[in-house]
Amino acid sequence: MVGSSDITDREWGISGKNIEDIMEALQVADQLSTDNVLQTLKLLKVKILNNKMATSLCQKVTDTIVDYLRTMKPQGELEELCTGILTALGFQSPGIVIFKLWDRWHNNLPPNCLLIAVGRLIFFQGCPDSEGRARIRNQASWTQSIKFPALRLGCSPPWHTVLKALVISVRKHLDLGTKEDEIMDITQEAASLKAYLTLRLLFNRWSLKSNNKVTEQALVITGHLFFLMPPSKLKNQVNRLTRWLMTLISAKVVPFYISQCICQLTEALALSGYGGINLESQLENIIGMLFEQLSETVKDSDSLSVQNHSLALRSFYNLIQLYNDQVIPLIRKNMQTSDPAKIVSALQVFMHVFQEVPQTEQLQSEVMHSVIIMIQEDLKPVQKALLNFIEMLGQHDYLALPQGNFIINYVIRLSESDCSNEEDIQILCSKILQMVSLPKLITLACQPSNTLAFVLLSKTATKMALRARSRGQVPYLSSFHLSPTQFISPQKLLTHLVVLSVKPYREGEFGVSSLRLLYALHPITSLHPIINSSVGQLWMKKIPQMLQILDDHTEKNLNQEEWEDRLLQFSSQSLVAIDDDSWLEQLIKVVLERINYFSDDEEKGIAVALSIVSMKHLKIVLDQLQVYSAVLTDKDSSFILKLMKEHQRREWGLVCNIIYLSYSKIILESKGDIFTHLDGILAMVLQHYHNCIMEKDKNLKLEYLDALTKLTNILSSHPMAFQFKFPQKLEIVTFMMELIREEPLNSISSSIRLKAMNIIIDFRKLHPLMELEERTELLRTCYKSVLCLPSTEVLQKEASSLQEAQATVDLFRETLQSLLRLMETLIVEMPSRIQHCLELLDTWLNSQKDNERERAMWCAARILGFTAKMNNFGMDIEFSRLGRLVRLLALRCQDPVDNICFLSAQAVYSLYCILLLQKQMGRKKQGLWEEEGKNEVYSANVFYNNTFEIAKAFAEYFTKMQLTTLVLTAMEGLTDSRAKVSLAAAQLMSAVMKERGRDMIKIEEVVEGILERLNSQLEPNTKEETVRAMCLLAGNNTHTVVPMLLNKTLPWDRTNLALWKAFGNQRETTISVLQLLIGILERLHSKEETKEMAFQPVAVTCALYEMLSGSLCQEAVQELYPRLLLAILCHLYWVIEQNVPQKMVVYSKEGGPGSKSKPFDPTSCALEVVKLVFSAAAYDGVVVYGDQHCCWDLLSCPRFYYIGIMDLTSNSWLPVFHPSGIVKTCEPAILHRILNLVRSLLYSSSYHWKILARAFYAQLLWHRSVAQTLGQDLLVNLIKWVKEPNLIMKEVGLRGISNLALHPGQAESLKGQVPFLKDLLKNEARVTVQAVKSLRNIICHGKGEDIKVVFCSISKQLCPLINDERDQVKISATSALSHMLRHIDKFKPRLTTRREIYTFLVPLLLSIQDNNTEVVKACGRALTEWTNVIGWSSLTQTFRHITLSDHIQVLEETCKYLVNTSKTQLVGDLLFQSFGFLKSSQSFLRAAAINFIALTVKKLNMSQIHEDDVELLQNAIGNLRNDPVESIQSLVNTTLKKIDEYINFRSISTSRMSQISNNILKVTGIKNPERKKRLFRSVKRERDDDNQKIWRWLQSPLNSLRNRYSGRVKDIPHKSGNSDKQSTGSQVPTSESPPTEAGPAAK
Repeated sequence: MVGSSDITDREWGISGKNIEDIMEALQVADQLSTDNVLQTLKLLKVKILNNKMATSLCQKVTDTIVDYLRTMKPQGELEELCTGILTALGFQSPGIVIFKLWDRWHNNLPPNCLLIAVGRLIFFQGCPDSEGRARIRNQASWTQSIKFPALRLGCSPPWHTVLKALVISVRKHLDLGTKEDEIMDITQEAASLKAYLTLRLLFNRWSLKSNNKVTEQALVITGHLFFLMPPSKLKNQVNRLTRWLMTLISAKVVPFYISQCICQLTEALALSGYGGINLESQLENIIGMLFEQLSETVKDSDSLSVQNHSLALRSFYNLIQLYNDQVIPLIRKNMQTSDPAKIVSALQVFMHVFQEVPQTEQLQSEVMHSVIIMIQEDLKPVQKALLNFIEMLGQHDYLALPQGNFIINYVIRLSESDCSNEEDIQILCSKILQMVSLPKLITLACQPSNTLAFVLLSKTATKMALRARSRGQVPYLSSFHLSPTQFISPQKLLTHLVVLSVKPYREGEFGVSSLRLLYALHPITSLHPIINSSVGQLWMKKIPQMLQILDDHTEKNLNQEEWEDRLLQFSSQSLVAIDDDSWLEQLIKVVLERINYFSDDEEKGIAVALSIVSMKHLKIVLDQLQVYSAVLTDKDSSFILKLMKEHQRREWGLVCNIIYLSYSKIILESKGDIFTHLDGILAMVLQHYHNCIMEKDKNLKLEYLDALTKLTNILSSHPMAFQFKFPQKLEIVTFMMELIREEPLNSISSSIRLKAMNIIIDFRKLHPLMELEERTELLRTCYKSVLCLPSTEVLQKEASSLQEAQATVDLFRETLQSLLRLMETLIVEMPSRIQHCLELLDTWLNSQKDNERERAMWCAARILGFTAKMNNFGMDIEFSRLGRLVRLLALRCQDPVDNICFLSAQAVYSLYCILLLQKQMGRKKQGLWEEEGKNEVYSANVFYNNTFEIAKAFAEYFTKMQLTTLVLTAMEGLTDSRAKVSLAAAQLMSAVMKERGRDMIKIEEVVEGILERLNSQLEPNTKEETVRAMCLLAGNNTHTVVPMLLNKTLPWDRTNLALWKAFGNQRETTISVLQLLIGILERLHSKEETKEMAFQPVAVTCALYEMLSGSLCQEAVQELYPRLLLAILCHLYWVIEQNVPQKMVVYSKEGGPGSKSKPFDPTSCALEVVKLVFSAAAYDGVVVYGDQHCCWDLLSCPRFYYIGIMDLTSNSWLPVFHPSGIVKTCEPAILHRILNLVRSLLYSSSYHWKILARAFYAQLLWHRSVAQTLGQDLLVNLIKWVKEPNLIMKEVGLRGISNLALHPGQAESLKGQVPFLKDLLKNEARVTVQAVKSLRNIICHGKGEDIKVVFCSISKQLCPLINDERDQVKISATSALSHMLRHIDKFKPRLTTRREIYTFLVPLLLSIQDNNTEVVKACGRALTEWTNVIGWSSLTQTFRHITLSDHIQVLEETCKYLVNTSKTQLVGDLLFQSFGFLKSSQSFLRAAAINFIALTVKKLNMSQIHEDDVELLQNAIGNLRNDPVESIQSLVNTTLKKIDEYINFRSISTSRMSQISNNILKVTGIKNPERKKRLFRSVKRERDDDNQKIWRWLQSPLNSLRNRYSGRVKDIPHKSGNSDKQSTGSQVPTSESPPTEAGPAAK
């Protein structure tokens, strides 16, 4: 076999031999490399493409390639080469390749290469001998193509390609006709049947319900099958197809395939001519699917989305051909939904099929109804599509229908100039409007409701007219004058277009558009009655010129005045050119009828036009105006009353305005002829108002005055007016004043005031003139009307727009300027009555409204400024209410409105200059020197926002009464709602009191007045300044103000509290008030108190609480600190002893945000003041110290008050010199100041003062400098106090002795007092405690060996205190013992001292079992020091860290140590000592003694204890069997039981040593001495001397044996000699004999 590597291009040929070699090579391809196979296939493909092969050779090569594919299953490039080879073979012999599909594939699909090749061959149309291959291709391919998909539910994409190509190819060949069908092996009927079977096969065997490529190809194949299937079969499958398509839509299949399938379905059915029942029943579902496909977004970059949209529209087209009547309602249904996307889609569909729909009247009605509904909904996304639809309707004359007006109005609304629609919408609107007839379009353009769309409408009309003219069709608009009710008249059209031209650039192109339209409508011949023929040539000449001007300019650079003049000239020339009186009459009627549609500028133009006419025909114009004005007063003939009621007033005003405006323009243009008719005109003016046919409301007044103002302005400015008299002038002025009075004072919504005042001003210049009284009344009336108007801010807020707001502000300013002109004129006429003019302003100067005060101050500043500048005024100008005026102006200098402050400063300076000038003139008349430079000191800037400078400047001008009056009147301004004004009043009071406070009178009235104002809701700053004023008043009048405030009922309100707090913020006031308050406390508490509680001292504490809380005058408090402290402490003592009512509240302290206020009774208040005294004097450490040591609780209790004083002064609990409290915090100088005060009170008759003084005295001794200062009489006083029967005095004296013992040298001198102090150990608890402390300090601070003697002398009295019933005594004695032991240990105590120390062990071990934590801790410290002294170092750490939870364990360890390391005799002594506690009255001590005995016995070898001692022990415990406490009974029984167990257990076995000892004694004949140990020396031993000698002789060998055989005593050192001496010693071991005390037991 030749491998592929051996085959080359040179060896290749058509001969069979080479073919066999290649086939053999491919048959063993699995043995060849991939490269060799690839090269072989490439060469084979080239030869097949370049050479024509025999059929047999093609068959062999095809079989070889298919076998290779079947066995090797190549992929990638090999698979592509195989596909190419089969395709090349098929081009030469297609039947051979196609028939390979009939091979047996064992229920599998053929190879992909074969399928792809067959698919390519089916599409190929130009191969040779196509006749035979065509038959094979179609018949065989279709048979196999429907065979393999039936094998399983799905197939590979190559098979889709075969089937798709087959269906398309068959359909294409069938579409060629009969001739082509003759050469095919399949007929049309057979193809139809196979197509139907294929569709059934796809539905039955394939799962086509998901979004994938198979489903998409199935849709493509299905769509082509529709055209091959029989129509009847297809119609039967519609329901199933519809459900399948709806399922695929839910599966999100690409919309294109869905739309293509639906389109092919509808086309196939449309070709049959009838859709069938199934299609008709599924119309709604199919149309719904199509609308859903149309709603998909069309992307230009995605060709499928574009085709999807067109296919869906094509489907609608097909459906319309089949079911027109059913499809149209479904489309309209989508047009009437609320979904914009569906509406847009429906409009697109309707536009696409509209040409195919018959245009019936019913269809037109239904379509217009749907369009109207869409217009009413007016959805933004629908507008563009709707306009396109409307444009199409317009092309079919739908706009001419009755409903067309609604659509046209909608289009006009979209085209309005202020609309924010896009440009394309504007273009569409323009296109639609061009479909409307020109007359109708012009009529719509001139309607006032379409003003915003005028530009577009006029442009459209102009374009239509110009287009008609370009076509030779002159737009005569012949129907205009024939149908006036339907279209606009020529006069109205002319008037409207000319008036709109006044503002050429309004809304962009208003004027330009109107002129262009007017020019476009003008016929060339000027013969049509649309306009008068006389003006035709004028328009042809002037209008282009004006248009050119507008084209050359813009709104910014166009001179409006020149333009209006040019337009007026154009109008005037046009009117002059009109010779037709009837036409002119109609024009005037039109003008008057259309007044309500014109703006002010347009009305002005009309009036000018009438004035132009009057220049030639004055009488005619006046007569016509008079006749026309009858509509204002004649109810019978007035057309105004025929209008709707809501329009009648406006129409009346418009008529009145145009008439008066016309009169004014006629007067302006007249050369004097009009003045002969003017008085009659004025009379008619009054009649117009008085005889008005309308109800006279504000709107009518406004219209009337606005019109009349135009007339009077022209009249007053005319130079010839002053040459005539007008009797009606005074009547009009009076009438104007009445109108001003009638005006509301809360708004300026109209110009009634301004117009009325301007009319009065205008008429004031005319004859006859007004009298003086009338002018005064006029000024008062105008003041009230103008000054009471709302502020400009309010006016602006009430305006509906910015333009209206600005117009309102301008109107107000004009009104104010009008008042200014009137006021200045009247002041000039009466300069001596300036005081009267100022009094007229008083009401508004004190107004709560900023705007009223500002306007009034503006008037006052003008009046005073004008007066100050006058050089000819004398002394006759008096200010009788100078104080009130100064107060008023001063308050305004601090007004919240800055401009009022500025104006007030100017007014104050002008008043000051007037007073100064009067004073200088008076001095000059008296011949005195002038005060030069005085007026240069002050200026308006100095007084600006500076009330203090105002008070200082005017202070010299006031008497005492004036000062008081000024203050009393200033108090009225404190409650002003304006913060700045009320603050100014307070500042004025404060400044006056500072300058001349001592000159004040009526102090009580002033104080009550201030309190009354402070109790009201003042502003914070005002209240602060008012309080400051009261502070200054109290500083200057302390003895009057302070008692008044103290007499106020407790608890005080916030006002009184704020005042007292302020008294502590200024040093001078603080010192003055504190001295008075301290004096009150000292005076009231210096004698014995009554039973009832005095009120004033409690009030003093409340006052002090406020003064001292947050005090800013620390120096002032420190200056009075000792005296203040003692006074308040004495008061505290007095208060706590009073019978204070339950829940009595004298002071309430406000809490923080969200918290309640804290009430204080007299005691808590006084206690808080004590703390504040320390804090105010900068001794906060004392307060902290008091909090930490509970001093405040002690001070609050009458029983422990003195202790609180002593503890607060300095804590004496510590045994060493450790200053604290007052002694530590305060400087020595302060301590001595306190000492000097208390020394004089030590023997005061007042018990309170005496206790306080002695407690301070005793504790101040803590400080060394104090103790050294007092000298020798110190101890005498203390001893004297201790000997007094009063326990408190005893304790205070002992506290003093204890403190005195702290200082070097004092302890030695106090040793002589030890016996005296020792006797006090059996006293009341606190006396005992203080005696213990005194003895402790004497010992702890003593020096030398004498302290051991002192300790031994007091130990017998101190020891019982360790187990005292009183915890306080117990803790104090135990703590004192620990300190004493620590100090004694420094001097190495000997035998005697150690004996005394041993006596404390048992009491401490018993107390350590206490449940009181403090007792346990104190015992632990004492035992720690005890072990240090005795030498039990191993227990030191145990005792040092003892707690309440482990004290029993510690006791057990101590007993174990005691038994194991001490002599039995010491154990016995301690046990014997504990027997005494078994008889204690305290059940705790009895139980503790039993526990101690039990734990000790537990560690003893009871078998070695003498029976007598055991019996003694059992008897001592057994005596408690009947103890009243059950727990003790149980404990006794348990202990006795355990003792018995210990004895029995240890006596069972006899040691070997005991047996040896007995044998030795028997041999020697010596009597066996007593072997058991004696615990208690109270039991006498009975032994013979001989036995004693023998025993002593045997003791040494026995001990040696015991050491050898017993391990219990291996650690005990062996000593010989002196045993007798050691054993017969004292019951208490000594330090000279350690084995007998605490160390190892003696031998």
